[in-house]
This record gives sequence, structure tokens and C-alpha cells, in this order.
Amino acid sequence: MLKKYEVGAFILRILLGFTFFVHGLVKFQDGIENTVGFFESLGLPGFTAYVVAGIEFIGGIAIILGIGTRVISILLALIMIGAILKVKLAGGFLGNGQMAGFELDLALLAISAYLAITNHSAFALDNVIFRSKKAS
Repeated sequence: MLKKYEVGAFILRILLGFTFFVHGLVKFQDGIENTVGFFESLGLPGFTAYVVAGIEFIGGIAIILGIGTRVISILLALIMIGAILKVKLAGGFLGNGQMAGFELDLALLAISAYLAITNHSAFALDNVIFRSKKAS
């Protein structure tokens, strides 16, 4: 029988995974070189754009499937901390009319932290993988 927190974690896992999958996909579809240029304008090495986009895209899919949820959630939380501190903090919580605020980034950070801490939600492939290892 499913527990309420497992259903809640499942909903958050799907939302987080889909959100990051789309963000990663857009970075590649719009031309990753644009993202590289943006990262470089922030003083970050260009290759970090590939790392971030890859984690968002592949990590988003993995989170949806429930594979490596804890590790990927930690990576996504680190990305959100970087985005807040390096880009969004100057705009304030709700933005300043010229750029978006960090409210969405903070919510995604909180969801990532929750999934990293609980590491258990319904319908995750990790549950099947680790259950079968325990039975062996």
C-alpha cells in the first residue's frame, strides 16, 4: 500500500524531472553555443554549459524514471544554488522588471533537496533495482 509521502514524492519527482528535462532540451535545441556564450559572460568556463545542460537533460529523464534520484537531485540542487547566486540573486525574489527573480529556482532547489533527503517515492525504478539486489 502506498504511503502519502511516497505519492507526494512521486509527484515532486515527475515535476522536477520534467522541468529539468525541458530546460536541458531547450539549451541543446536553441544551440548549445548560445548557452556557452552566456556562461562565459558570467565568468564561467564554457564547458560548464555542456555539463549543466547534460545533467538537466539526462538527469531529468532519470529523475522521471526514478533512477539515481538521490545523486541527480543533489546535482540539480547544486545547479540551482549556482543559478541563484551567479545569475538570479541580483534580480531579487520576484525579479526587477529586467530579469526574472529566483523564486522558481528556489522552489526547484527545495524539491531537489527533499528528493535527495527522502530518496523514496512510488513507481521509481530504483525501488525495483534495489529490492531485487536485497532478494539476491
